[in-house]
Amino acid sequence: MILCEIKDASRYYNIDERLKQALVWIENHYKDPFVPGSQQIGDTGIIVNAQEPSMQPADNSNLEVHRRYLDIHVPLREETMGWAPVETLHNVLKPYDEDADFELFGDSAHSLFRVRVGQIAIFYPEDAHAPNIGTGTHRKYCVKVPVD
Repeated sequence: MILCEIKDASRYYNIDERLKQALVWIENHYKDPFVPGSQQIGDTGIIVNAQEPSMQPADNSNLEVHRRYLDIHVPLREETMGWAPVETLHNVLKPYDEDADFELFGDSAHSLFRVRVGQIAIFYPEDAHAPNIGTGTHRKYCVKVPVD
């Protein structure tokens, strides 16, 4: 997992070319007018989801896991998130669905942290994460980057 300021994201360009492309898109577009929906970044396989999710209390949050994509969360309002290493999880609520690239666990997060406006949280397949912890609704981008 990586948590950083968007202005410092260039430090991570050398990890992977598609990650670099996603980070450049975020740097250039996260302040654009918000329009809910999904779009692809060219033919890279990168998907940008502009979402307006409902927030939930930490006690009601579950950890999700993706195997084919890493997630970059870009909140447009402060958001609390949970994290745990996948290898420590045992309470499967929804088995892995390959088509949806999604698995859900009922274990507690090992850590809770805030992601502020102007920051990003990057979750790799080994990072279980519980997004959207808080009250009310908010807006965010969730950028999905294919991993090999």
